[in-house]
Amino acid sequence: MSLATRPKPAIDHWNRPFRDACKERRLTQQSCAETGKRFFPPAPVSPFTGKPDWSWVDAAGRGALWLFVGFHQTYFEGTKGELPYPAVMVKLDEGSYLLTNLEGMTADQLKIGMRMADRFADGPDGFELPQFGPAA
Repeated sequence: MSLATRPKPAIDHWNRPFRDACKERRLTQQSCAETGKRFFPPAPVSPFTGKPDWSWVDAAGRGALWLFVGFHQTYFEGTKGELPYPAVMVKLDEGSYLLTNLEGMTADQLKIGMRMADRFADGPDGFELPQFGPAA
């Protein structure tokens, strides 16, 4: 799978710290100041308290496969030659979920609950995109 042909991620005020961390091959997420719970995707307020009291913290980049789906249709021009391909949701060890691409495996090798670890790949226009693959 070539992530370089994927659509360029949209950058906004809320996800810029996440994208900047990806450039450094780090995975980051927001942490609620009151509860300590992590959340993703980026948001202006904590989903746990509704308050704008949170900070960015690094994640270990490890988790368990929570779900996956196989795409058999082209939704983006850059995926045309990759069908079918899986998209996965990983429950990070810190508690948040990340919808991401799979690296180094095919859908028939996946098992819900299996341990996953992050990798970063070159995406469109120099973006580093997080992906997950089997944990070593």
